Amino acid sequence: MQRRYLSLAAAGLTTALTLSLSACGSGADGGDVTLKLIAADYGDNAANSSQHYWDKLTKEFEKKNPGIKVDVSVYSWKDVDKKVEDLVKSGKAPDMAQIGAYADYAAAGKLYRARDLLSIPVQADFVPALAEAGEYNREQYGMPFGASTRRLFYNKKLFAEAGITDPPETWAQVAADAAKLKAKGVKMPYALPFGPEETQAETLMWMLSGGGDYTDSIGKYTIDSKENVKTFEWLKKDLVGPGLTGGDPAKLNRQDAFNAFAAGDVGMLNGHPTLMKQAEAKGIEYGTVELPGPTGKAKSTMGVADWMTAFKQNGHQKQIGTFLDFVYSEKNVMDFSGEYGLLPVTTSGSQAMLADSKYAKLHSFLRQLGTAEFYPADKTSWPLVSKTVKAKMGTAVGANGNPAGVLSDIQNTANEADSAGQ
Repeated sequence: MQRRYLSLAAAGLTTALTLSLSACGSGADGGDVTLKLIAADYGDNAANSSQHYWDKLTKEFEKKNPGIKVDVSVYSWKDVDKKVEDLVKSGKAPDMAQIGAYADYAAAGKLYRARDLLSIPVQADFVPALAEAGEYNREQYGMPFGASTRRLFYNKKLFAEAGITDPPETWAQVAADAAKLKAKGVKMPYALPFGPEETQAETLMWMLSGGGDYTDSIGKYTIDSKENVKTFEWLKKDLVGPGLTGGDPAKLNRQDAFNAFAAGDVGMLNGHPTLMKQAEAKGIEYGTVELPGPTGKAKSTMGVADWMTAFKQNGHQKQIGTFLDFVYSEKNVMDFSGEYGLLPVTTSGSQAMLADSKYAKLHSFLRQLGTAEFYPADKTSWPLVSKTVKAKMGTAVGANGNPAGVLSDIQNTANEADSAGQ
């Protein structure tokens, strides 16, 4: 995967957002237009569901744009991509979808380009690395919506009780600390979520920690590389085998691992910024550090961007553009990032966050964005590869797992999918 570098300081762009309140909100026949948006849920319970964010935002938007209504349906991350896929297949594509991938829809000619929708200042304000990650054939179709990087979280109280004075920087220290936590009766010394919810993320974090990746610098899949095989053999032998994960990783989903951390049952796990708010709500005193590697801190961590996409089917180009210009205003970007502990996807939002001590706990995550690695979301084969990773990767590190064999199987699937998409 091409490493995408970001210089927040160099990209000193600010958003001069101007919204058109003209008749562009009306349909071709002069009537009102209702835009349909399918969105993912970033909340961890009904009280903080993303539906609340969208309800408030659309109410403000509709007041300023009386010719445009916006109907938002929010689905869990386990369901949202499949929901949109089914709607598109049945010929009922929404006007917009905020989902995990975009390249397959772009390749099929179903999406508007970002430049066909957004005003120039709004499109120019996207963090450059994220804008580039949203490109297919050098055109931006995926508009970044929520971003995050990953760090190792640890429970300070459990560490102290186990006599651990410093968080780990190497894999050997991770295993040694997990053994001490286990000896003190911690249920999950190291939570390793290889369940189907977000296996592709945990997999990439460990690949990067071990010096590997899903792809190389020219975009060729390297899933069964020697670095990746060595990484997952270590996990199986040194972490899962000795019982330091507190159960079968293939049966542990990401949100369940986060819930267990917030309940005080986990010593360590890889996490993103939203875990901070969840842990604080439960009174957990935690710390975060860069991901450990085989001999020291990992050279890079995972960066994730979720994508806003706009489908051509219903022909509401102008109205979609007006709405998305509003969505990506600095205020709305900051409101969303602050509510869910995510990183702003715009340069103006990133600069504002770094300048505000209120977001001090997010600064370490934001500073990592410059060297973070992303999923190969620009590849049309990625959705299938991601599904395959979710289905198979958990078995690689289990009691009877064969890391090299599983990685080879996924590599073969990736190669076939890549060839079919060319």
